Amino acid sequence: MATAAAQRGATASPAAGAAPPDVAHLPTRNHPLLIVGIMAASLLQVLDTTIANVVIPHMQSSLGATADTVTWVLTSYIIASAVAMPITGWLSDRIGARRLFIGSVASFIFASMLCGMAQNLTEMVLFRAFQGVAGAFIAPLSQSFMLDTTRPSKQPQMMAIWGMGVMIGPILGPVLGGWLTENWDWRWVFYVNLPVGVLSLAILMAELPQREISRRRFDIAGFVLIGLALASFQLFLDRGQQEDWFESVEIWIYAGMAAGAAWMGVIHLATARAPLFSTRLFADRNFSIALGIMLVMGVVMFAPMALLPPMLQHLFGYGVIDTGLVLMPRGVGVLISMQLAGLAIRRGIDARPVIVFGFLLMSLSLWIMAHWSLSVDQFHVVATGTLQGLGMGLVFIPLNISAFATLPPQLRTEGSSLLNLLRSLGASIGISLSTVLLTRNLQTVHEGLAGHVTGGVGSLIDYSTIDRYQRLGDVALSVLDAEVTRQSAMVAYIDDFYLMGWLCLAAVPLTLLMRRNGAGSPPPAVVAD
Repeated sequence: MATAAAQRGATASPAAGAAPPDVAHLPTRNHPLLIVGIMAASLLQVLDTTIANVVIPHMQSSLGATADTVTWVLTSYIIASAVAMPITGWLSDRIGARRLFIGSVASFIFASMLCGMAQNLTEMVLFRAFQGVAGAFIAPLSQSFMLDTTRPSKQPQMMAIWGMGVMIGPILGPVLGGWLTENWDWRWVFYVNLPVGVLSLAILMAELPQREISRRRFDIAGFVLIGLALASFQLFLDRGQQEDWFESVEIWIYAGMAAGAAWMGVIHLATARAPLFSTRLFADRNFSIALGIMLVMGVVMFAPMALLPPMLQHLFGYGVIDTGLVLMPRGVGVLISMQLAGLAIRRGIDARPVIVFGFLLMSLSLWIMAHWSLSVDQFHVVATGTLQGLGMGLVFIPLNISAFATLPPQLRTEGSSLLNLLRSLGASIGISLSTVLLTRNLQTVHEGLAGHVTGGVGSLIDYSTIDRYQRLGDVALSVLDAEVTRQSAMVAYIDDFYLMGWLCLAAVPLTLLMRRNGAGSPPPAVVAD
């Protein structure tokens, strides 16, 4: 313990003018094994954000729910996770990061088992909320522990490994969920967490180091305001489409509560003596800008993932497994570019041009997707997905490295919880925005196309003569309406792809405001293996 303390002291206060020592903040006995345990826990948490989406119809019939109420299985998880995530830093200081991480993984396993055993919708919603609270702490703690247990020269490589789980998990989730449902039962979507979770828990209990415990007062006012703002905003996004947005009093209430609580929360956090988040986080220029970029990243990363599966299945006739196989090369692109980005940062290359190039690649891929038609083949879907994955990896790793480059180790957990929270919010905004635009554009385009097909000057079909064909005419009109709907849906998807592409370009100026590799400090020294 004395040696570890000495190493931490040396890391925290290097000699004046000397390069900081290349020593991990929290040394471990078996670092590779610990990384396996951390990544297993992180992958489980990320998978569960999307793996349940494909089994909703099966849950509905099994639990006796309606189409409107069954969506609370997804909403309860998202809201509970968003509300709990901001207190990760305070809890880790209060009870210890090791205890919190191990307790979170154990609770997540137990909650997964309860979800698989649920007998009605009420039980499922409660257990999913419990699972969301437990999983909320896993993502920020896994990221901060991977940084703390790795020497600075290897941190870009560790962030690349951690990023693989975060980026690939949402891609694999629907595929794995569909396979388990088709070959076993929808309950195995939750039971599959048990063996992997138990293995991760055993490794963490054996190898996870202990951080210093810092007793600080809980900012209950800040937590209530932030929690109320996040919960109201999530309900606003999740219920908006069902309730016709601002045509409903319910949606106005959610919007007002979210705006009011957010405004009071910002004022409180800026003026409180001991706020929920340290003000030193927002004083760091790179970290503050990274929060904004991560919000955009969440939108442009998760919106296409939500749009492509239904597009491929409903418009192109792909099955669940075929859809997963076609989208999987996106993950291959992420794997390749994350390793390249990590290597570039380790070699001292400025992170800003790497991030800009990544956003340009993502924008290019979305521009190509915006020129698709109903005749697009598998090759173009795979190639475009791979290109988009390459861009995602080039953005994600340098952005995380730049965000944490100048943060002291004691602020990493709070910083990680904020980054993950902004990414989750971006994902919710992106999925909701893309779905709303898809629905409304489909209706608008369908109305315009239908006017050129039937009932107008120069239209293809004259209603005055279609009646003579009686039932055959009705069938012909039904077939024609189905084709018009397909064409309208394709145009609506194209509009969404255009929007996501422009958002990628909008993030480029934010990137240029960041400082070179951590506020002008030299990049960490690279030590030969």
